[in-house]
Amino acid sequence: MAIYESFSRVYDKYMSEVPYEKWCEYLEEIFQKHSKPTETGLICDLGCGTGNMTLPLAKKGYDMIGVDISADMLSVAGGKAKEEGLDILFINSDMTNFELYGTVDAAISMCDCVNYLLEEEELEEMFATVNNYLHPKGLFVFDINTEYKFKNILSDNTFCQTDEDSACTWENYYDEESRINEYYTNFFLRDEETGLYIRKEEIHTERAYTIEEIRRCAEKAGLEYIAAYDELTFSPPKEDSTRIFFVMREKGKSV
Repeated sequence: MAIYESFSRVYDKYMSEVPYEKWCEYLEEIFQKHSKPTETGLICDLGCGTGNMTLPLAKKGYDMIGVDISADMLSVAGGKAKEEGLDILFINSDMTNFELYGTVDAAISMCDCVNYLLEEEELEEMFATVNNYLHPKGLFVFDINTEYKFKNILSDNTFCQTDEDSACTWENYYDEESRINEYYTNFFLRDEETGLYIRKEEIHTERAYTIEEIRRCAEKAGLEYIAAYDELTFSPPKEDSTRIFFVMREKGKSV
């Protein structure tokens, strides 16, 4: 079952509480702290979705490229960029084997996109592809949902949201043995022509990774592990951290 098709219509509405602006400010602090190069002027946003990180960074003056596997999400992102008068290149591709036209100073992947890679082999493939397109000493910054969040906050819980044009139920199931979290989402979307509500279903699957697993896969792919931080801080992750940010660096390929 394809994901982020029906969800693309209501994604921004139901993700309105995500602190995208704070994440953008935090990214800039990370770029400064870890000396992001400024050779190409480009940043690649992997799993960019509807552009909620891509557009704010573009407004700050960064030259952005957005990559996402969902054409529906990219359609929303492209429409928003056009309305804002922003010139952003959007690429419809899997984050494990995307192709760019050259190197970028940094790559980012936000809002737990990396958790959607369910096997370590996929992680390594993604890291290797990112490493290939990073300018020497370029940075890769991304976040993950933690196992603590899957087990203690999401697991076996159901969330609901409604408004005049749509409704969404979101059921979570976490398997501790496989460390797989499944989100069963049901959307009721109002048809503009008939006024009737159409039911759509999507199943989203994420895997929990440890810091050590992330580090090992990144280093096997040739990236240098720099740091892992508790969300929006420069402090080490805690046992009850719900989101961890990672910083990796390209080791310095010859050009």
